Amino acid sequence: MKVLKGIGYALALPVILVLIWWASTLGETNFFVPTPGVLAEKFAETWFGERILSDVLPSIGRLIVGVVSAIIIGIVAGLLIGSFKWLRDLTEPVLEFFRAIPPPVLVPVLMLLMGITDGMKVVVIISGCVWPVLLNTIEGVRAIDGVLSDSAHTYGIGGWARVKYLVLPSAGPQIMAGVRQCLSIGLILMVISEMFASSSGLGFTIVQFQRSFAIPEMWSGIVVLGLIGVAMSFIFQFTERRILRWYHGLREVENAA
Repeated sequence: MKVLKGIGYALALPVILVLIWWASTLGETNFFVPTPGVLAEKFAETWFGERILSDVLPSIGRLIVGVVSAIIIGIVAGLLIGSFKWLRDLTEPVLEFFRAIPPPVLVPVLMLLMGITDGMKVVVIISGCVWPVLLNTIEGVRAIDGVLSDSAHTYGIGGWARVKYLVLPSAGPQIMAGVRQCLSIGLILMVISEMFASSSGLGFTIVQFQRSFAIPEMWSGIVVLGLIGVAMSFIFQFTERRILRWYHGLREVENAA
């Protein structure tokens, strides 16, 4: 019953919006805004075929590699920088400089340095996704309770054991907040990198549809991006619930009290 209730809440607003869209376009013809029926038809024709293999899957593959790489780099670097004050003081000016550079600006530079390759597109995704994970990890490590830190030191808990049983659990909620931010950034940068420098992929295909005035097909590509974003959100929520099981359990106990 709880599962059905959750599905109902998840589908209620999309169904209402589609009904409003259908009612507002009923009996009208607008070149720039297709009706739900036309969009559904073009969606099936466009994406249930070769484009799944030539455009969708390669884009998702680059997105996954870029996001996972950014998460690993951000967590590892954040643990190191957050654990040592001298390292924070040393790296802060450089980090602030690179963080202020919009990742799309790097696309022409990376094209010159790396060529128009999948590796270049992955690096573009990493260049934007790493910052929320890195900065949230640093702040999470810095915010570790002093009493817990002193207790771990007193009992001789150091090295990997300290990281595993104190640092990661304490900084976990902030790390996961950074990961959630990097998912949406990664999807945006995936599209941008393919719009600028690609002969395939979702970003390239959507631009080609727009330039050839295939408007329903263009909208269908945008729907694909939205569905990918929704899938990423559900996967993240499922993963976060298990990684931070203790945290959500504590919140439920506090709310019940």
